[in-house]
Amino acid sequence: MPTTAPNTVPASAPTSTFAEFAERADYSLLDSLQADPQASGDGHDHRPRQVFSGHYVPVTPTPLPVPELVAHSRALFHDLGLSEALAHDDQFLRLFSGDIGVTTEPMRPFGWATGYALSIYGTEYIQQCPFGTGNGYGDGRAISVFEGVFNGRRWEMQLKGGGPTPYCRGADGRAVLRSSVREFLAQEFMHALGVPTSRSLTLVVSRAETVRRPWYAPNSRSFDPDILVDNPAAITTRVAPSFLRVGQLELFARRVRSQAHPAALHELGMIVRHLIERNYRPQIDPDLEFSDQVVELARLFRGRLTALVAHWIRVGYCQGNFNSDNCAAGGYTLDYGPFGFCELFDPRFQPWTGGGEHFCFFNQPVAAEANYQMFWAALRPLLEDNTEALARLDQLRDGFAEAMNQAMEAMWASKLGLTSYDAALVNELLELMLLSKVDYTIFFRRLSAIPEDLSTLKESFYLPSSEDLEARWTQWLQRWRDGLSEGGDRKATAEAMQRVNPAITWREWLIAPAYQQAEQGDYRAIQELQAVFSHPYAEPSAQLAATYDRLKPREFFNAGGVSHYSCSS
Repeated sequence: MPTTAPNTVPASAPTSTFAEFAERADYSLLDSLQADPQASGDGHDHRPRQVFSGHYVPVTPTPLPVPELVAHSRALFHDLGLSEALAHDDQFLRLFSGDIGVTTEPMRPFGWATGYALSIYGTEYIQQCPFGTGNGYGDGRAISVFEGVFNGRRWEMQLKGGGPTPYCRGADGRAVLRSSVREFLAQEFMHALGVPTSRSLTLVVSRAETVRRPWYAPNSRSFDPDILVDNPAAITTRVAPSFLRVGQLELFARRVRSQAHPAALHELGMIVRHLIERNYRPQIDPDLEFSDQVVELARLFRGRLTALVAHWIRVGYCQGNFNSDNCAAGGYTLDYGPFGFCELFDPRFQPWTGGGEHFCFFNQPVAAEANYQMFWAALRPLLEDNTEALARLDQLRDGFAEAMNQAMEAMWASKLGLTSYDAALVNELLELMLLSKVDYTIFFRRLSAIPEDLSTLKESFYLPSSEDLEARWTQWLQRWRDGLSEGGDRKATAEAMQRVNPAITWREWLIAPAYQQAEQGDYRAIQELQAVFSHPYAEPSAQLAATYDRLKPREFFNAGGVSHYSCSS
């Protein structure tokens, strides 16, 4: 995923001081792309306005007053070669709470925000832009503050909740502690699950600044938020090889089509070249003609996107709002706003009240195809003079559904321990899972033990089984076991299944107490979740299983803020 780049500090040397951290700075985006020519020179650019050209706007984040570290990711610190002590360094904490005034050379004394376009299921929208043009839509509260090279790999660090940018659409640019805890935990959990994702560096809160958001009253059964709540403001720092989105390419392609300005095609070519450098260079030969590099980019992105969505279905993840602007062009999970994990199995599972069925659990492959369509359309202007390259690009688009289908079939085969996909077996299983109202994670983990009868599988059922239904289950189980016999070693099959079917999952009713306690200054639940989520395939101890390996309690069904929630964050 991350690209390689020169590294002036030996990988073996831990980064233990802020000065050493600063030496890692290497701003490929700022150095190779163009700033908005109408931007202020000092980054004090915080009011909503239209941005007509350029790839980014220099902008300074708004510091949180009296910042307090809630948590940091030890796993990511280790991967970056950062000392644990750095998490408690005053300058480090201040930078990642929005105080960019602490920067020292070669760091830049400003951050940057980017514009992008919005498409929903392949339909272009500009209504979310306050100016009705699409020139005011982009990073409204996400501000990148650092790009650097760690252990030979390039990473970008972005504050979510860092204050308003020109794209803030009149909002305050802040994030609340609730949503920040969710994003911080979810990114590292997904990484531990083996799903390509952005990562979490730090989570910082201020008890001196609150922001008001719609949310749910205690014990609410309302579909939509029914009260206004004052929340502590927080910033979570997310880290990725880049934050380039399909929607960014789309924005520049729209400007080419509308002839928005003379340099529009040049700006599109620049950002595509930058995407290749940031996310695909090890796999794309730089000596190829640019048109061939563009086609290869489309091929590689298709492979990454189809594999990513298959991973999502494998672990029960639902993105909730898989628009083109929430689709990372590098092929990993980017947005952790209205997401959720499926507990009670339902192909139409959708945790976000604003999402609808088109972004539900089993519709994610179709949503991915719509986003790929926008990616394909954004690349086409670069190949207008090359009919052969255009034909190859079109073939990639036309083959998306089949590539997605192959990725899904391979995923289902792995979850069931099969050497090859069996459509009839999988389809009957999904029907039985619906009829018995199974817990998605518990069921597949129990199945991974290759049981001889239904006794352990019934631990995943939310409803008692009828005699007829149990007979159908028994027949299916025997057919499945017979299929495994053709594959050989049962013990090896069980172990392989346990490597793809996690023992624990994200359960919102366990996350809510953690962020509620954090609002009172108690971070112990967050720390426990960090520890549990770091090894999701390991069998939990009996003590942990009593909390994390159980069915969703009845009182949390249809509970506002737990079973469903708005994107108020």
